Amino acid sequence: MTTGNSLLSDWEARFGGWVRREAPHGPADGQRTDGSHDLGHFRRVWRAAAAINREEGGMADELVLLAAAYFHDIVSLPKNDPRRGESSRLSAEKAGRLLEEEFVGFPREKIAGVQHAILAHSFSAGIAPETAEARILQDADRLEAMGAIGVARVFYIAGQLGAQLFDAEDPLAAGRELDDRRYALDHFAVKLLKLPAMMHTATARRHAEKNAAWMRLFIEKLCHEIDGDYSS
Repeated sequence: MTTGNSLLSDWEARFGGWVRREAPHGPADGQRTDGSHDLGHFRRVWRAAAAINREEGGMADELVLLAAAYFHDIVSLPKNDPRRGESSRLSAEKAGRLLEEEFVGFPREKIAGVQHAILAHSFSAGIAPETAEARILQDADRLEAMGAIGVARVFYIAGQLGAQLFDAEDPLAAGRELDDRRYALDHFAVKLLKLPAMMHTATARRHAEKNAAWMRLFIEKLCHEIDGDYSS
């Protein structure tokens, strides 16, 4: 469903202004800054979602998609928090309250759709997306994890959690169990390289496969450098 460009721009400005002023970019208590779930992340996910929607023929309600993109990680618990799987539920609940109380004029009949898209976007929550908006938001958020920014985020988050870059003796886990809480490089095999097969739209799948190929080249180059070979 297409919404007028000026109307969408107005809503994006309002959402972005609120995030800039109020969002904690971290756990529910708002005490930790999280540069991997900041305003830039929300903008990029929205732009990716909008592009996917256009390529797929405009199947999704753009206003629902915009709101869901800007608030999908409004509560983002650390990856080592035992409540991590609740982040999307907490974000959906908070987004619903915000859209009702802070954003006068937002269509109330669209709030449930925003909340479902947020609830279903999370990898760890394991909730099936039932709408076009939810499927596209999930695809866009997962694409963010697969490009150059996604690689940067892997190592940024690993640093936050005190993880090592890789196991120097066995970086590709040929003779050990994968452990992405201990080694950042393991996260590629544990999650990221599996994402292309999990995309819902043909557009996102095409981009994800291209990015996965790039990530494999990055891993290959990294392994050469681990062995002291900087010529490759």
